[in-house]
Amino acid sequence: MISASMRSYASRSSLPPRSRERFSAPTLTVHTARGEQVSSRDGRELWLREIAPSDEAALQRCFHRLSPEDIRRRFLHAMSELPAPMARRLCNIDTARETALVLVDETVRPAEIRGVGRIYVDPTTDSAEFSVIVERAWSRMGLGALLMQRLVDDCRLRGLAEIWGYVLQENRPMLDLCKELGFTQHLIPDEPGTAQIRLRL
Repeated sequence: MISASMRSYASRSSLPPRSRERFSAPTLTVHTARGEQVSSRDGRELWLREIAPSDEAALQRCFHRLSPEDIRRRFLHAMSELPAPMARRLCNIDTARETALVLVDETVRPAEIRGVGRIYVDPTTDSAEFSVIVERAWSRMGLGALLMQRLVDDCRLRGLAEIWGYVLQENRPMLDLCKELGFTQHLIPDEPGTAQIRLRL
């Protein structure tokens, strides 16, 4: 997910950008069969599209570029690698119950995944659990907000009543983002340090 950067309050320049600046939407420039071309605030270009079975190797490379902190915040526990069977499963989704979106950097070869957002639908509760992660070098560019908004839109198109997820309380940027999108936060008594955030649709 998006990394925290709360530091000194000694001067204005040392403060992190305001949330509306950190999470402002990137500029969407082109729609093609390859997906949507996204231009981040600093001018870098990515393609936003659905995940594909051919993304397995790129997904594993993306995982290896994540810091241990990023991995713990995304998976809520430590992982040293993304095994091939798990990567294969994550790239071969059941579209009736899942959506997975990737931000792909095609300025390098091979193309690299810089961010992933996904939902898992539970038809018994008419809701979906979400997860979002953006590579640290691409964070603070509004890309996490873009992925979250697209997941919320997808849930609404599916006619679901709610989207929710688990977020570590230390992950202030993600909590701030979800608050801006209208999510409510609830502490989990049995899991100290973890919040469940929900958005009624």
